[in-house]
Amino acid sequence: MTHFLIARLLRGVITVLVAVTATFLILRVMPGDPTTMMLDNRVPEEIRQQLLKDFGLDKDLFTQYIIFLKQLFLQFDLGTSFVQRVPVMDVILSRLPWTLILMSVSMLITALIGIPLGVIAAYRKGSFLDQAINALSILGIALFIPWLGIILLYFLGLKIPWFPIGGAVSVGIEGWDYIWDATHHLVLPVVSLTIVHLASYVLYMRASTIDVLNEEYIRTARAKGLKERVVLWRHAVRNSLLSTVTMMGLQLGAIVGGAILTETVFAYPGLGRLIYEAVKEHDYPILQGTFLILAVTVVVVNILTDLVYSYLDPKITNN
Repeated sequence: MTHFLIARLLRGVITVLVAVTATFLILRVMPGDPTTMMLDNRVPEEIRQQLLKDFGLDKDLFTQYIIFLKQLFLQFDLGTSFVQRVPVMDVILSRLPWTLILMSVSMLITALIGIPLGVIAAYRKGSFLDQAINALSILGIALFIPWLGIILLYFLGLKIPWFPIGGAVSVGIEGWDYIWDATHHLVLPVVSLTIVHLASYVLYMRASTIDVLNEEYIRTARAKGLKERVVLWRHAVRNSLLSTVTMMGLQLGAIVGGAILTETVFAYPGLGRLIYEAVKEHDYPILQGTFLILAVTVVVVNILTDLVYSYLDPKITNN
């Protein structure tokens, strides 16, 4: 188990380093630079060059990369925002809780709905219920988050004003009203993410459960006279969860991407919205820091997923 965990940690460190390097290089080859958005065309070139020097962008690409790595790994410093002129970590920490809430709630609801639906569809394979669940799942895969978000905003935010059309909390709210108001703002973004990603849970769990229900030990359990619900939920579901748990870890990357689109559509003040704003402003430190945090989050969750998988199937720790 120790060797298994060390191997996953090393792989995670390499993944984060690759992600950090790729982000750094991609940002530098993007058209334009921060001064393009910050300065008027009539500003003298000398001022523009001085601003680039202040940002450290006057140096060659390799030198910028080495400085970035030193600040990151030796000083644990993500730099200072070009636009807001405050430490990147302070900006990220102010936005990170909203994204974590959005993603964790969405994943929890998706799992709580998707896994039982997949099991039911597998158990009722070929029935009308199974076909209906499959059809709705395929429809969910086909939906595009911004389109779905706009539809929800139009009907449930404007036509029938049940929910706020943007932000995470209303101004001037405190106490328990703050929690209720934040939850109220969270509903539509969570619904958007859940609907789009629910299909993966349902289809994976359905396929896995169908395979497990055909195994010899399931027939043996039934032959012993165990109740059908015991056979299904205690024996079949645990083994069916193996592939679904793996999918949940892999799905996190898609949910991160979906969160960026969702937060943009709903003006939700999380990391996704921060990335959108930073891209417009060419704020390199913000983008580098944000993608680093997201990469670390994805890697950590995938390592935890591997550990859960190894618990459900101890044989993989020997591979």
